[in-house]
Amino acid sequence: MNLAVNLYVPDGALQATAARADKFPVILEYLPYRKDDWSLARDWNLHSYFVRRGYVTARVDIRGTGASEGNPPDREYSDQEQQDGVEVIDWLSKQPWSNGNVGMMGISWGGFNAIQMASLHPPALKAIIAACATEELFHDDIHYIDGLMHADEFELGMDLQLGLTRSPDFPTDEKSLAARFDAAPWFLLYLHQQRDGAFWRRASVAPDRYATYNVPTFMIGGFLDGYRDSIPRFFEHVKAPVKAILGPWNHTFPHDADPGPAIEWREEATRWWDYWLKGSQNGILDEPRFEVFMRHWYAPDPNIAEFPGEWRAEKLWPPHALRTQTFFFGTDHSLTGTAPLAAGASVQQLKYVPSIGLEAGFWWGDFTTDQRPIDAYSLVYDSAPLANDTAILGWPKVILEASASAPLADWFARLSDVAPDGSVTMITGAGESGAQLNGAASPTGLVPGQKYKIPIELHVTSWVFPAGHRIRVAISNALWPMIWPTPYPMTSTLYFGGFETSRLELPIVPVESSSKPKYPVVESAPPMPQPVTSKGDTWPPQDWSVTHDLMNGTTRVFWRGDDSTEFSWGRMNDHEQMSYELKDSDPESSTVHGEGSTTVELPDRKLVWGVVLDLRSDAKNFYYHFERHLSENGKEIRKKTWDDTIPRDNQ
Repeated sequence: MNLAVNLYVPDGALQATAARADKFPVILEYLPYRKDDWSLARDWNLHSYFVRRGYVTARVDIRGTGASEGNPPDREYSDQEQQDGVEVIDWLSKQPWSNGNVGMMGISWGGFNAIQMASLHPPALKAIIAACATEELFHDDIHYIDGLMHADEFELGMDLQLGLTRSPDFPTDEKSLAARFDAAPWFLLYLHQQRDGAFWRRASVAPDRYATYNVPTFMIGGFLDGYRDSIPRFFEHVKAPVKAILGPWNHTFPHDADPGPAIEWREEATRWWDYWLKGSQNGILDEPRFEVFMRHWYAPDPNIAEFPGEWRAEKLWPPHALRTQTFFFGTDHSLTGTAPLAAGASVQQLKYVPSIGLEAGFWWGDFTTDQRPIDAYSLVYDSAPLANDTAILGWPKVILEASASAPLADWFARLSDVAPDGSVTMITGAGESGAQLNGAASPTGLVPGQKYKIPIELHVTSWVFPAGHRIRVAISNALWPMIWPTPYPMTSTLYFGGFETSRLELPIVPVESSSKPKYPVVESAPPMPQPVTSKGDTWPPQDWSVTHDLMNGTTRVFWRGDDSTEFSWGRMNDHEQMSYELKDSDPESSTVHGEGSTTVELPDRKLVWGVVLDLRSDAKNFYYHFERHLSENGKEIRKKTWDDTIPRDNQ
């Protein structure tokens, strides 16, 4: 069984012999994302930068994906993937052109498995760079955001891509198709794992494997990326050297950030590699190791081109002069520094409206719109206009004293900036399941009417509130379609009074910093030997609409996206669309419908891989239906269908 690799090498590197002195360290990126088509242009742009600086880089397709042989894995980050990765690292370290030192880098999946490979301690793996990645799979990953069920376009797209055979010939014989096309969809597996436990802990470093993690790690993240919390956790828990850049971006490498500002982070990455893989004593560990973008206020705009703000450098985490400031919820919907005197003196109630939440995005890393529509159906608490600019950096926390009239309820807290004109820009937020208050591994139902302490740690953020603006916290029991709605109509209650009352804790830092890093202009890659041209994207979508049927109370969210890529051998077109539908009076009956396709146009034939996803629920179960189709020149040549009923497990 052979894994496929694209080696990006300095001139003459592969002619090295065992006796040759000028050998090269190696940087590995290890992914299922099809090195010969889907990620080819992106790989060239990323890898060629390091090649020009004296590194061999290796882009390997995971077993059973892209051009690699074997059966595809049954999940992300499988044991087989990790075992193969250990062997790949060993092989790279022993090539005649290798100096024996291997680094590993990647974004998203490639960042996840770089962390996971580091936790296995392969002898040749000396350091990693992990971008937009997390070491906490159940709570942070895309399947159960904050431990709450999420149906994402990743599920649709990944279960489509699993069925594709290698390019550029795209064989359709039985041997080639059976292993991939007939492989069970991963989303179905994840639906059977609705609580934390061994399934998710197997590939997680958190919470109890930090002590043995000893590989130097450079983390990169963005405040619009859902995995950013891993950066301060690594500083707090990992004993190995940690360095990080945390910018304003979404799920992207910083040199390719849109919206910007984009930065040339690879210069700093090269210094990291030089220190750990070449032995260069360049002082990188003596410099501030945490560089962070302090976001300044901007009007809510999902099409913003560049975020305002400035960079600052901190020696480590936590940041210098960090302090906590507490704001108590007032019965007049205020945020003040004074707690209501009498415990339990007053209550406020909120009717559960399952269909609210779109303005908060599809995950905690999306572009968001003005929060006023969702705030209208939330309990909202505002500070007085601020007398001075106020900066925060870290994890805001909301602590609620609350109850619900149903046995299952979620609580969501959103932190926002209210401008003098009334517009509301969301800064960060998070959710907490009432069933998981005693741990995500052992969810239990609520006692209706019983008061609970609901701690909500909002996702790490930076922000500078301008003088004259207000701080807002909004509390709701729904955040749809990001999170699957709980099934019961209900009312929730917040309690006021005393120092244990509902409150906000903000991580305050100085507005100004004397240490401000600067980055070079982003360096363009040289032309590819065989040009690849692309247009469009499946995400963010080109179309995004919301419709309300006022007669029957149904809300429908629909989006679609398309892209097209030209290769020397032909063209690939991708299409994805998803719709979410929900009726406020019947929250148990939520539905998701998705369709996706990849069309391969070759000189002598046209292949279309297509998938259909249907997921619906009632109070007790999820009902799953998935189809894969393959047609050649307009004639269907293969189809497979999966159906399953999965009990709801406090989701």
